[in-house]
Amino acid sequence: MKKSSISIFKVLMLAGGITCFSSCSDFLERQPDTIMTDDQIFGDEVMVRSVLANYYGRVSWGQHISDDYTYTILDEAGKSDGGPDNIQGYSNELWRVYDYTLIRNINQFLKGLRETTAIAEDEKQTYEGEARFLRAWTYFNMARGMGGMPIVGDEVFEYESGMDITVLQYPRSTEAGIYDYIIGECDAISTLLSDKKNTHSARANKWVALMLKARAAIYAGSLANYNNKMPSPIKTPGGEVGIPADRAQGYYEQALAAAQDVINNSPYQLQLNKPDDLQRNFYEALSIKDNNTEVIWAHDRIYPGTGQQTSFTTRNIPGSHAEDIDRAYAGPILNLVEDFEYTDNRNGAIHIRDNQGNYIFYDDPLDAFANKDARLGGTVILPNALFKGTPVPLQAGQKIWNNGSWQTVVGQSDERDAAGRLITSANGPVRNNDPYVNKTGFFFRKFLDEASGASTRGRNSEMWFPRFRFAEAVLIAAEAAMELGQQPVAVGYINQIRERAGIQPLTSVTLDDIIQERRVEFAFENHRYWDLKRFRRAHIVWNGVVNSPTAQQYALFPYLVVAPGTANDGKYVFDRQVFSNSLHPRFFELRNYYNFIDLGWQNANPKIVLNPFQ
Repeated sequence: MKKSSISIFKVLMLAGGITCFSSCSDFLERQPDTIMTDDQIFGDEVMVRSVLANYYGRVSWGQHISDDYTYTILDEAGKSDGGPDNIQGYSNELWRVYDYTLIRNINQFLKGLRETTAIAEDEKQTYEGEARFLRAWTYFNMARGMGGMPIVGDEVFEYESGMDITVLQYPRSTEAGIYDYIIGECDAISTLLSDKKNTHSARANKWVALMLKARAAIYAGSLANYNNKMPSPIKTPGGEVGIPADRAQGYYEQALAAAQDVINNSPYQLQLNKPDDLQRNFYEALSIKDNNTEVIWAHDRIYPGTGQQTSFTTRNIPGSHAEDIDRAYAGPILNLVEDFEYTDNRNGAIHIRDNQGNYIFYDDPLDAFANKDARLGGTVILPNALFKGTPVPLQAGQKIWNNGSWQTVVGQSDERDAAGRLITSANGPVRNNDPYVNKTGFFFRKFLDEASGASTRGRNSEMWFPRFRFAEAVLIAAEAAMELGQQPVAVGYINQIRERAGIQPLTSVTLDDIIQERRVEFAFENHRYWDLKRFRRAHIVWNGVVNSPTAQQYALFPYLVVAPGTANDGKYVFDRQVFSNSLHPRFFELRNYYNFIDLGWQNANPKIVLNPFQ
């Protein structure tokens, strides 16, 4: 019989690996361009690094800036490109990760690495830690979508023609079991990796491993806690979905300990390089790589080099600042903007009408957002805010006072009236199907690259995408302490984040406070969807109700006031309206808490049980 390797893909019918390659630092520029034997790879440390770099390029899942469409399907941004979307409910496969091809590749790598004598032991230890981290990260991304999944350890399956393949079929672990595995791996990995920062946070180190431990533990704790508080907890008889409630405290304790280790002992900190400009400070903490103290692990890019730059800036830059034909693909929605508090008022609703229903007038449209949480200006380009040193005009039209009532006038792009006053800005916002024109009233700021040429098709941007940063350690510590009844500790941590944002401190912390703080701190960073799922709030927030304040997407349109002879002539007012490019409220059903298992996988391996609601 001919003996050959068999991927677990052929046993469990799992999804194939992602084969894209992304560059980050000098380390991640390495990539093999020929098929080589194990002896050739593991006899050359350059090739070992090259293979490992390829694995780093295969672990981008969920929302990220290389797929800006994903930002428009929740309650953070809306699509401005062309006509309306048809989004109502969510797919059973949304952001599903099931990549045993990558896990097998990593296991093959570990086997070859451990056997080679051509690499120094300390370097082997580092490479093993990184490979095992990427494997644990893969399991984590599978777990948060589907619950417990088969854990194959270091196994590299070998198949002999005609053999009984049932010995190769692994059942799903429990949901608690897969989180326990990830947490245990992170503990082991943290002893193998350096505790030093690396260039642009491109590679895993000790603190990256501890951040994954903290995140996995806080996820598991919240699932054990809040799933069991539902009227009908979501679970399977074998525990593949559903973590016992009595496990919650232990997970919270692990999360708090790991987060505090990062907070107290790592070389990272909340970045506060510009205390006199907290908006700019927040933007730079997320979007500027050089001298960054905040970002712990990122998907990095470099220009020139590999051609793997991101087009996020090219596609989403305001038209007034565009360097190419692309622009304004999507924009943040009012729902997100109003979740940023005022410095002295936790209700972040924009003041556009007085108590009698009359317009509130502003000398400058940007004045409507004065005294807001500084993170808003670092996350969103507001009407007439500066980008690259010049204002970004956003004006939907004019409000003309005519015989005791307001008349709304809109124009073509950059059209002016007979007096030379702007009617509708070239940036919009508008309510038509024109491409390249904003329709929400806001542009992205976070991750929008300021470099010359970054919004051109020929160059694009080398903007990184942070996966772990110090602020998450602080908020995990706050959440875990709150759940463990340690209110003074929780208050201390959450107020560190709020102080940097320039908003009032809290005297106590609730779950709603944690959700709110994570909402505004981590906008566009692939947290919102998973947070609402683990807290079992997604079906409440995205309830599918027309005109719901949380499920419906909203826009905010600024207008120039034309009222000659009055004190308000030349001022600005705003209209709040349903976002015209997404007319359906978001509807998250109970079945969406866990991705469905593909029936083909179960047909190939009957030990794989299906998820609830299948």
